[in-house]
Amino acid sequence: MGKGGGCFPSKKLAPAVASDPPPAPSSSSEVPPAAVESAVPAATATKLRIFIVFYSMYGHVEGLARRLKAGVDGIDGVEGVLYRVPETLPEETLELMKAPAKDEGIPVMTSAVELKEGDGFLFGFPTRYGCMSAQMKAFFDSTGGLWKEQSLAGKPAGFFVSTGTQGGGQETTAWTAVTQLAHHGMLFVPIGYTFGAGMFKMDSIRGGSPYGAGVYAGDGTREPSETELALAEHQGKYMASIVKRLSLHS
Repeated sequence: MGKGGGCFPSKKLAPAVASDPPPAPSSSSEVPPAAVESAVPAATATKLRIFIVFYSMYGHVEGLARRLKAGVDGIDGVEGVLYRVPETLPEETLELMKAPAKDEGIPVMTSAVELKEGDGFLFGFPTRYGCMSAQMKAFFDSTGGLWKEQSLAGKPAGFFVSTGTQGGGQETTAWTAVTQLAHHGMLFVPIGYTFGAGMFKMDSIRGGSPYGAGVYAGDGTREPSETELALAEHQGKYMASIVKRLSLHS
């Protein structure tokens, strides 16, 4: 991606082979170049990539992240890539907090420069008094070089969150995070009410809002409900469709 241009990397389909028939072969055994070219199938387009970058202490945000990836992968031509942000707490503290070991199968994005390779982003984090956790804020604070070069300008991004209680920041945690995107010139993509009837049901406790998917963690033992996970999968599909649409018009 060119710096400061706000355009997506060129990942479009290869040019179609001309429809005119190739010239008839000569009497020699040599096959005309046009015939050879028409016999080779068009190259497969490189998939657009949505980076699902998250911090999860007890696994609730990670559960949403995995369903977001399933949603992204469900859209043809787009794939989701999971990344963790670096942990800032020492192991001793995590042990005292009874935080489970992290899945080593999900790589840590040790350098924010890696964001330059993404076509779109879904950032996930738990709340800390209505704002993103310190681990995610530290990661955003490390993107100064990208901001200086405007490397992320014009790229779409969304949020998904985890809170301990109802009214504990399902909306404000995403809302206050929009400032990070604004300074980079990124495009905030909320899901609105595109989930349909699932956004209006009142028969069970459900996290999530028009800003993005969400889960209630309670005291840490509550697992995401299927409705919360379905909303996350929907957000993945929705974001993938937006990224794909923007890439076609870039």
